[in-house]
Amino acid sequence: MYLVESKGGAIACMLLALLSLGTWPAILTLLERRGRLPQHTYLDYSITNLLAAIIIAFTFGQIGSTKPDSPNFITQLAQDNWPSVMFAMAGGIVLSLGNLATQYAWALVGLSVTEVVTSSITVVIGSTLNYFLDDKINKAEILFPGVACFLIAVCLGSAVHRSNADDNKAKLRDFEMAKQEASGPSTEIETNTSKDLETNATNRTLAKPKEGTARFLIDLENKRAIKVFGKRKIIGLAITFFAGLCFSLFSPAFNLATNDQWNRLKQGVPKLVVYTAFFYFSVSCFIIALILNIGFLYYPVLGLPKSSFKAYLNDWNGRYWAFLAGFLCGFGNGLQFMGGQAAGYAAADSVQVLAIHLFSKDFGIIQESIFMVLNQCFEYFVS
Repeated sequence: MYLVESKGGAIACMLLALLSLGTWPAILTLLERRGRLPQHTYLDYSITNLLAAIIIAFTFGQIGSTKPDSPNFITQLAQDNWPSVMFAMAGGIVLSLGNLATQYAWALVGLSVTEVVTSSITVVIGSTLNYFLDDKINKAEILFPGVACFLIAVCLGSAVHRSNADDNKAKLRDFEMAKQEASGPSTEIETNTSKDLETNATNRTLAKPKEGTARFLIDLENKRAIKVFGKRKIIGLAITFFAGLCFSLFSPAFNLATNDQWNRLKQGVPKLVVYTAFFYFSVSCFIIALILNIGFLYYPVLGLPKSSFKAYLNDWNGRYWAFLAGFLCGFGNGLQFMGGQAAGYAAADSVQVLAIHLFSKDFGIIQESIFMVLNQCFEYFVS
């Protein structure tokens, strides 16, 4: 079994996790904006998320030598370690609930604001809990000023959401007023200029609307799966805060699973290694996602259309991108936990949150271009 024991190895794991955990939200957001039902996307995502955990467990969890206090993955499956297993599975449940909630919050609130608020709540609550669970191995004078900054970010993110909502309402109101004025009594137009005006009008109609404009918002609303017009913005913010609370609890639960700070294991039973804990963590994450999303197929929320399991199986539009998002999230979480075992989960949480802040902001701007380029490359190689 491979264990990360050095600070350098922990940093390398967290740096690799930065890329993975910062990328997958943008992929799911873009699929929703292109009209794919979030239930279909999340089911696909959950499959490869679990597959990533299985791959990590049977590779890193099996290679190398083992010790009595650090058995390999398969050996530990047969041991009486259910108290720790339950903590790991509880962590997977709250993570799955958080990820599922953010999929709807991204549409209602926006990718950047959602990630800033949820990840800031994660630091404020999760990193504080992990600091004490890790026996204070991280420096408080460095950690807690950062926690205070993230607490401020929660307040600022909420204010930005309110400002964006008011701004969008104003744009749509002005657009409707301008449209009504344009449809009023028309003046006579000279015959020799009518063709040019029609051509210009056609060009304006076919031109892609500028991002952030009222026409862009209307065009996006027509294409996306989750319709946001007419929905109270407080709903999106409430979902965001719920997701942040879930995210703040999964890492402390995983910490308890691997380190047994509350001494729940029987005498002589080794603690869960990170790979075994991550396996159980991902299994529970998959089970809760499967149950909830199959239910949402037939009883959708937020005005989404009904679907079915057969319709899901036949929906291949964007499926490979959802699979990719699941792999990225699964490997990212695994690397985060591997690094957190050596560097402390409080530090791992803080680094991961910083990455999500940066990547969500950048991908919120350039995700469309990246998706189009990669899609063209994929079609080229397939053909």
